[in-house]
Amino acid sequence: MNYDQALDTAINRLHTEGRYRTFIDIERQKGAYPNATWRKPDGTEKDITVWCGNDYLGMGQHPVVLEAMHEALDATGAGSGGTRNISGTTVYHKRLEAELADLHGKEAALVFSSAYIANDATLSTLPHLFPGLVIVSDQLNHASMIEGIRRSGTEKHIFKHNDLADLRRILSGIEKGRPIIVAFESIYSMDGDFGKIKEICDLADEFGALKYIDEVHAVGMYGPRGGGVAERDGLMDRIDIINGTLGKAYGVFGGYIAASAKMIDAVRSYAPGFIFTTSIPPAIAAGAAASVKHLKTDQGLRDKQQLHARILKMRLKGLGLPIIDHGSHIVPVHVGDPIHCKMISDMLLEHFGIYVQPINFPTVPRGTERLRFTPSPVHDPAQIDAVVKAMDVLWQHCALNRAEVSA
Repeated sequence: MNYDQALDTAINRLHTEGRYRTFIDIERQKGAYPNATWRKPDGTEKDITVWCGNDYLGMGQHPVVLEAMHEALDATGAGSGGTRNISGTTVYHKRLEAELADLHGKEAALVFSSAYIANDATLSTLPHLFPGLVIVSDQLNHASMIEGIRRSGTEKHIFKHNDLADLRRILSGIEKGRPIIVAFESIYSMDGDFGKIKEICDLADEFGALKYIDEVHAVGMYGPRGGGVAERDGLMDRIDIINGTLGKAYGVFGGYIAASAKMIDAVRSYAPGFIFTTSIPPAIAAGAAASVKHLKTDQGLRDKQQLHARILKMRLKGLGLPIIDHGSHIVPVHVGDPIHCKMISDMLLEHFGIYVQPINFPTVPRGTERLRFTPSPVHDPAQIDAVVKAMDVLWQHCALNRAEVSA
């Protein structure tokens, strides 16, 4: 076989379909985020504004976080030195897990190298803890949840997105007495819609099922202390396992689960994705703990972020652009074509200094390609105004229809 030719074929197929992904080389500017410097392929530089980052609240540059990281780095050095079981557990890891358990009102928490790994490792391990387990998963769950469920090898069922009737149908068909876990998200990041947490919990309780929720795009962002949508709605106590990230609203790195002490003990003891992975560096753990602690009391950042999201959605809607609006902090603009989506993204970057990545298949279904804006408290009115004006110009230039999607 000609391996190079096979690789060329695979890569060229992505180019032809308009969904080849390009890394944009940027340097964030501490104290000035979302401003950044784009290092172009030709070696020149351009000042840009980042509009697609997941550092939702700008905590990646917050003085409290940076101070904690500097202190830990000076005290302990760079790496953790091993897995959690072999010299890789420090006071910083324990402090972070205590903050996370407190955040979610759970007995314990467990930190992983990412929320992807936390989902994958936990969901693939649960069938070993509950023999005969059936996992029932929302159709739009994140790839990490899908991968964990797939690797578990256990019986699984997929219910239509947020469809309670379909969930009831599936649960009713499972043999009584078998262990069940219903897995879903609080915010589905591509459309920005909310999971029906209370209703799903009601159904799960009716059929004796455990509840597993991914709050990755909600922790730090919702609830009086940033515990997520479940905290906002007073439902955290009804969730058995909560998954979250430290790399989005908390602005650092890593992922975690929070649950009962027994559940955490069992997962940490059986999950290969936890056991055989070097623990996150102490400085990272220290910064994440400081961020979590700070956001438990800084409601102002959350309020300002939500205000900026509402303003951007309102202004883009005013132009007649097809905004998907479910009331969350995520602002998707529906394009519906991968080539046009990338074209607008490229032109925003090159001509306006606005960086927003195209979201194409397989992240979203074909025909639903979109630009996904993530306004933050540190985007100022002038930057919002620049985005609105640029989108108006480019939408007209690309001859795209307006107001095709609304919610």
